[in-house]
Amino acid sequence: MTYNVADLGAKPDGQIDSTKAFLSAWAKACASVDPFIIYVLTERFFLRNAVFNVPCKNTAITLRIAGTLVAPSDYRVIGNAGKWLLFEHVNGVTISGGILDGQGTGLWDCKASGNSCPSGATTLGFSNSNNIIVSGVRVSASGQSPNNDGIHVQKSCGVTILDSKIATGDDCVSIGPGTTNLWIENIVCGPGHGISIGSLGKDQQEDGVQNVTVRTATFTGTQNGVRIKSWGRPSTGFAKNILFQHAVMINLQNPIVIDQNYFPGEKGCPGEVSGVQISDVTYQDIHGTSATEVAVKFDCSSKYPCSKNTLDDVKLSYKNQGAEASCSHAGGTAEGTVQPTSCL
Repeated sequence: MTYNVADLGAKPDGQIDSTKAFLSAWAKACASVDPFIIYVLTERFFLRNAVFNVPCKNTAITLRIAGTLVAPSDYRVIGNAGKWLLFEHVNGVTISGGILDGQGTGLWDCKASGNSCPSGATTLGFSNSNNIIVSGVRVSASGQSPNNDGIHVQKSCGVTILDSKIATGDDCVSIGPGTTNLWIENIVCGPGHGISIGSLGKDQQEDGVQNVTVRTATFTGTQNGVRIKSWGRPSTGFAKNILFQHAVMINLQNPIVIDQNYFPGEKGCPGEVSGVQISDVTYQDIHGTSATEVAVKFDCSSKYPCSKNTLDDVKLSYKNQGAEASCSHAGGTAEGTVQPTSCL
């Protein structure tokens, strides 16, 4: 069964609010047990923040986007909602194609002015969900839009993100606590903050992250490439069985980084030690250039050092010369050609 959102009242002008029509289509899909396609025309549709989470008995819903979904240009409309498009407590959803235009420049202007502003919103989020596919999606938000992750996954299993281009002011993909069996492949990231696991360890009792694969990714001019970060305070969280493979990095500030002393604003945890345990992380076939001298930085917990990490065929340079690696409380092995020289 296929529903065209325009038939339910969505207006393809990028200005009139179409949120109700999209949620109506979602409700119809969830009420069915048959495979269901929600189709979006090759036009622009304006959506406020929307949560797709009604009791849903359908496990085969496809949101096929041929056009563009446009967020409010006025950041006050979404406010502190935190997410623009959030899928929650769903199973078997595919999002195929389309452009997600987050329009984050207004919020950046507000923050630059020093006024009181909302924190920002993730473009596309998944929480407490299983068996999700995101394919051929383009996320478009200004590189100067703060706290505006492209895609965020947390407390979910079996999420696959393929063949997508993400430009944003924060993480291209952020991976939160409770994420397992995540597959990310053929991603173009930039501008943005790279692909990040974390931040982890914000809460003392927290689910871990495991079985994550990121392969065939290109990062251009991003703040980070592949990053794992955790708050510097006690936590039951962990990250293990992680593979970063086949990545090209072009002029990145921090191509490879583990930061276990993360405390934004220097509040809430200075002087404490991260309880998040990081192990079995493999970096394989990663090549490119660093915009800073230290291309590989492992700043791990002094109480729970990073362990069983592997650098395999890593070649990163700085200004056509050798870059450096920095390790603190990090253990593991190096295989094949590794430049800069491994400090594990």
